[in-house]
Amino acid sequence: MEKSKRVSVFTKSLFRSRFAAFFSLLSLYLLLSFIIRISFLIWSSKDVDFNLMYILRAFFTGFIYDFTVGILFLFLYGLYLIILPKKFIGSAFDKGFTYFYLTLIFIIIYFSLLAEIPFWDEFGVRFNFIAVDYLIYTYEVFENINESYPLPVIAAVLAGLIVFSFIAFRKLNIFKYTFSDKIPVSKRLLFGLPLLIISVCLGLILKNKQADFSNNLVINELGKNGAFSFISAFRSNELDYETFYPKLKDKEAYAILKKDLLQENQKFTTGNYDDISRLTAGNSEQKPNIILVTIESFSADFLAEFGNKDQLTPNYDQLSKESIFFTNLYATGTRTVRGMEALTLSVPPTPGNSIVRRPNNDNLFSISTIIRSKNYHPYFIYGGDGYFDNMNNFFGGQGFDIVDRDRGNPLSDQIKTSRFPIKDDEVSFENAWGICDEDLYKQSIKYADLNHKKGKPFFEFVMTTSNHKPYTFPNGKINLPQGDRNAAVKYTDYALGKFIAEAKTKPWFKNTVFVIVADHCASSAGKWEINIAKHHIPAIIYNLNHSPEKIERLTSQIDLMPTVFGYLGWNYTTSLFGKDINQTKVGDERAFLGNYRTLGMLKSNVFTQIDDRKRVKQFRVSGNDQSLSELKTKNNSLVSETISYYQTASTRFKNGKMKSK
Repeated sequence: MEKSKRVSVFTKSLFRSRFAAFFSLLSLYLLLSFIIRISFLIWSSKDVDFNLMYILRAFFTGFIYDFTVGILFLFLYGLYLIILPKKFIGSAFDKGFTYFYLTLIFIIIYFSLLAEIPFWDEFGVRFNFIAVDYLIYTYEVFENINESYPLPVIAAVLAGLIVFSFIAFRKLNIFKYTFSDKIPVSKRLLFGLPLLIISVCLGLILKNKQADFSNNLVINELGKNGAFSFISAFRSNELDYETFYPKLKDKEAYAILKKDLLQENQKFTTGNYDDISRLTAGNSEQKPNIILVTIESFSADFLAEFGNKDQLTPNYDQLSKESIFFTNLYATGTRTVRGMEALTLSVPPTPGNSIVRRPNNDNLFSISTIIRSKNYHPYFIYGGDGYFDNMNNFFGGQGFDIVDRDRGNPLSDQIKTSRFPIKDDEVSFENAWGICDEDLYKQSIKYADLNHKKGKPFFEFVMTTSNHKPYTFPNGKINLPQGDRNAAVKYTDYALGKFIAEAKTKPWFKNTVFVIVADHCASSAGKWEINIAKHHIPAIIYNLNHSPEKIERLTSQIDLMPTVFGYLGWNYTTSLFGKDINQTKVGDERAFLGNYRTLGMLKSNVFTQIDDRKRVKQFRVSGNDQSLSELKTKNNSLVSETISYYQTASTRFKNGKMKSK
């Protein structure tokens, strides 16, 4: 009884002391963070593993992160409270500094907590590397926010919350105690110094991945703090495979890789253990123009083929019946740059940033290396400014000419390529991410016409943007209102149908193959760290001199272009990790899936997963939702194969072996 009374008196003294504002704001932050955590738990309840011990652990872990972040937010103010001479307590300077600092912290707290809500809605996780990346590209991000959300209302709510907080603090006499308690520095040290020391220690000891204790993504993310996750992502924007991931000896890794890579129509160019260059034998070589259309966020489940009843994609559905249709294809990642990496470099998703965004990524062995050896003129056609996500430097560095909106962001001086800006009078509609798909496809036709007149075969990598939030497009095109994902999908499909119809009127159409594929799915949120069903994307090869067929074999996004080259009967040398699915032995099919830190390989019905804590897990994949159940006994052969791909891909890029010779 006496002990609890002493605790009560001590607690009361904290909130009626010089540190009243400090502890009140810390308590408010802990309360709001708890409310956010409860809200996310309810929001994602369908994906939660309702294990009481796991939930309690997540909330306890989350409290530790919240407490650490809260104290670090207030660190400078705590230091100020300790060192300010007694005679200045309650002065105009003291009040001015306190009000200024608290206003700044209120803005940070409320903005960060409010910003977590739409981020969780879209990605189902706390802030991560995506949030960090978006800070770099202010035009696209702020325009997207402006077009997607009512900014005046958000600003008014933010201001209202700050004003209300100050009023509440004043009503509770928090400022009265803060400015009237003129205790000496020695006593202030007893209050503040232990907290500041604890905050520094926790900040150094805690790592974001310590919250990843279960196989359930939602549980793991509930145990994190958004601000802490953001700082962690900022500090680890690139992960070194050799430091953080399970490894094999180099020769063993290459031996496994090379055995799996070699197709029935290939042979290695040298006997060097780390040389993956292969001669590929084709027959009846064809050289049509190739237009590779990469559709933003185009999940397989938007299509009628996969059970969608909303008739969102009538044009793609019809084209698929006239094409080589890949029905069991999986994207390597959850972002556009991952799709670009997979389609151009045919490489598994190495940990950290996509290679598209990394330095020293020019002159890599890519599909451009192969098509330029066939005398094609390659273009990268994008409706926004290709400065975003380093796309222009990447594609320019692989020998593509650039067609983009060009908002004044220059290419690197080291990139030797041509850039053709899309002019204002060629644009009928534009949002934060770029021009509408109809206008983009007009650019594709424009440069196809130009090259046809020159008698030169062309390759176009066309990247769409209309199926991206804020989901806006020209009026009067479809029968659904703007601002909705389904409407954006339907408009994207409408624009595609219109593009193909116009292309059919062109003299180059008969000699042009269209490869139409998604960059990634519309959502990656789900129950597991990697949700396999959220990587399922469609792809078609249209207008090929070949009878329509369905490819139902498991295929990775990195295999798509090597398969296209196979259909064209090309003889070429390759150092790609992707394989022609038609030259792959039955049972050797595999797909690679990753999410920045966690990497995996799907083979048959087993998913092998590795992460940056050097953990290896295996799951059995079952059901239409491709749910995962962890296997107690591992298949060591699949573990070694998974590691061999990711280890060699990561080290080859790091050591310059991915460069084109």
